[in-house]
Amino acid sequence: MAAAVSLAPRALYQEVAELLRQRIFKRELEPGSWIDEMKLAEEYGISRTPLREALKVLAAEGLVTMKVRRGAYVTEVSEKDLTDVYHLLSLLESDAAGVVAERATDAEIADLQALHKQLEAAAGNRDKFFTINERFHMRLLEIAGNRWRDQMVADLRKVMKLNRHNSLLKSGRVKESMLEHRAIMEALAHRDAKGAVRRMQEHFSNGLEAAA
Repeated sequence: MAAAVSLAPRALYQEVAELLRQRIFKRELEPGSWIDEMKLAEEYGISRTPLREALKVLAAEGLVTMKVRRGAYVTEVSEKDLTDVYHLLSLLESDAAGVVAERATDAEIADLQALHKQLEAAAGNRDKFFTINERFHMRLLEIAGNRWRDQMVADLRKVMKLNRHNSLLKSGRVKESMLEHRAIMEALAHRDAKGAVRRMQEHFSNGLEAAA
């Protein structure tokens, strides 16, 4: 019982962090907006201690910016921030694509092909496409098998979601992204490591152009 009680505060602030994370992604808390700690604590029926711990988690992820004597604000993503994030994602995920092309088992390639089919089927539903798109990328990283890269990409993708002009919101971008995924999948299926790296780099380059 004592162990369960000691874990409760940790579980609470993590739960609050996830609630706030989703509100940020849904733009219920807009980039640049001040986070009213007192109001949120009252809304969630909690003290400000777990709320502040949750904000520290989000600050470490780059979703929240803490300002001295001013409190917490939802991070605003500048054009340079966006360029830097896409640059790093391109480096990390293209490297992962090359590893997968060389080392993945046939079953793992089949997993990615199944996700790709789901992605193509979701082309008419932008929200669903976005969800499956992220699942495809994270599965590719999981297969590549570098947990440090996985963590870096997960954090960078959270910052990418802060962008008001997400690349998939651009007219025609879903179709373009689907075609780019098809080229990536083709390179992976043919065990073409260099091709997979190149196609993934092109995918992020086009994504940045659409998101800027």
